[in-house]
Amino acid sequence: MKERRFVRELLESKQRILVLSFVVGVVFLFLVIRLWHLQILQTENYQAMSENNRLRFVPVAASRGTIMDRTGKILVNNRPSFSLAIIPQEVKDKEALLTLLSELLGLDRADMAGRWEKSMGRAKYYPIVLASNLTRDHVEIVEENRLRLPGVEIEMKPVREYSGGELAAHLLGYIGEVSEKELDSEDFEAYNPGDYIGKNGIERALEGDLHGNDGGRQLEVDARGRVLRTVSESYPTVGSSVMLTIDASLQKQAELAFGDQAGAAVVIDVNSGEILAFVSNPGFDPSLFSGRLPADIWQGYLNDVRHPLENKALSGQYPPGSTFKMITALAGLQNNLINDSTTVNCNGSHKLGTSTFKCWNKKGHGVTNLRKSLRESCDVFYYELGEKLGVDKIAAAAQAFKLGTPLGVELLNERSGLIPTAEWKQKRFGKRWYRGETLPVAIGQGAVLLTPIQLASMTATIANEGTIYRPHLVKRIVDADGRTLRETKTEIIGTASFSKESFRLVKQGMLAVVNEPGGTGSMARLYDVKVAGKTGTSQVVKLRDSKQGIPYQYRDHALFVAFAPFDNPEIAVAVVIEHGEHGGAAAAPIAGRILRTYFDGKKPPRKEPSETAKEESGDEDTVTVTDEKEMPAVVKEVRPPGDAVHD
Repeated sequence: MKERRFVRELLESKQRILVLSFVVGVVFLFLVIRLWHLQILQTENYQAMSENNRLRFVPVAASRGTIMDRTGKILVNNRPSFSLAIIPQEVKDKEALLTLLSELLGLDRADMAGRWEKSMGRAKYYPIVLASNLTRDHVEIVEENRLRLPGVEIEMKPVREYSGGELAAHLLGYIGEVSEKELDSEDFEAYNPGDYIGKNGIERALEGDLHGNDGGRQLEVDARGRVLRTVSESYPTVGSSVMLTIDASLQKQAELAFGDQAGAAVVIDVNSGEILAFVSNPGFDPSLFSGRLPADIWQGYLNDVRHPLENKALSGQYPPGSTFKMITALAGLQNNLINDSTTVNCNGSHKLGTSTFKCWNKKGHGVTNLRKSLRESCDVFYYELGEKLGVDKIAAAAQAFKLGTPLGVELLNERSGLIPTAEWKQKRFGKRWYRGETLPVAIGQGAVLLTPIQLASMTATIANEGTIYRPHLVKRIVDADGRTLRETKTEIIGTASFSKESFRLVKQGMLAVVNEPGGTGSMARLYDVKVAGKTGTSQVVKLRDSKQGIPYQYRDHALFVAFAPFDNPEIAVAVVIEHGEHGGAAAAPIAGRILRTYFDGKKPPRKEPSETAKEESGDEDTVTVTDEKEMPAVVKEVRPPGDAVHD
């Protein structure tokens, strides 16, 4: 009996020992696995954490390169700005810190929390920017409460300063904080949350040149965050500077000429493609976009029927109206359907089948040849010519000028416009082209769409008789020491192969538009320079009289294109006034003012009164226009009475 009990107890003891051994083995195995995980798998992570407990990296932002006009005048520079940043590893109570910062500085707590959460993954060992554009009062409050704000730092970053305010805003663009989506793209792998990048215009298109390379300092700190020594330091590299082709004085006067009207203007060198002025009106203040844009200002931009945020010069697409008649005329001359003696009897309308196509002059222009058709913008002349040509021959002439395709200017989001063909309609709508659809195309209506920059290029190509230059805005890019890194060379992108005689006849008609009695563009006339141009009015909707209480958004667009001097062309101008109604009355005076500024800028400066009496009383031609008040009104140019200002 005793022996059996002993055996039973012995077996039970062995079972307990076995269970205990198993438990100990499992625990030991867990410890070994945990030790292997910490020592092997997480070595780099914990080593980095250990280092960052005593080392702090302080980034030093690089200054962006400046942007200058063609004369070296600075349009965009930098100014210092303060940002609020935190070192996550030094913050023990995140919620308490955010609450304290919100109370002390009056900052949006939710916004700071959102920035913190978004940045944690990418900026693990870097300061996280919680707020930008701090005031000096904010900085002083942080410094006064430094002991209560562990891990909080004030960083100084350069931000953009736009010296001209709204001047050339759509061209220059603006900067803003890099977004989460942008950080995830390959183009911005080297950027960190809180960095500023170009968002629009030249700032975005040349981001890689302007941005520069950030530097930084590796500091050793104690447990309280006090700096003990600088371990290493790298200096930031200033971004390259950009010299544009535009002339700031010409740009300013062109923008002033628009007043409150919406529209665009492009001024281009006919012999190089350099853009001398690039206007989209109304503008906006680019400096507002580098921080938190006030809600009321943002809503004001969005609700403005003139669409101030749209770059109209680059992406605005408009029916060119009668400015397109030069293309139709060249097509007719090339196909031997008209010559300088061809005439059409305009009685105010043209019939095709059961449809009647009206001329803008209801009484008609009478017997009209090519010169008169351009001078007085007779629609019937081009209805008949368009009917003979057909849409595809008109389109071929337009495509010879590279119309209907982006011209490759440096800015992003350039629109292509549209030159319709029979094939295009079949692909787009699955329907054939009808003869009656060609007539509106012949006068720049229907499906035809062009951008202001295309209108300027077209006019420049007519002026130089066939050479198509790529329009460009960047003259050169230079480094911090002024050395040229890259220079934009004149590039010929095509040739409009029309005869010299065809160009001569069209240019003579354009000269008549501005300088002969009855010309629709007389309000662009200059007394000392021969200007050749063409007016245009394009319908927004099918309404005949836009003065009879028609709402603003339904009124016709006003257009005018021109080049000068006639005998030796230097510049071409294209002006579009949205809902301006008549090109001769609304757009031509603006073009005249732009041309006046350009040619006055080439004259010697005005002599001082202390000089000789002869020089004192000198010619009015020596006046250099520098201010809006000094600008002579275009309407004061001498022109014969009764000149037309229609179309």
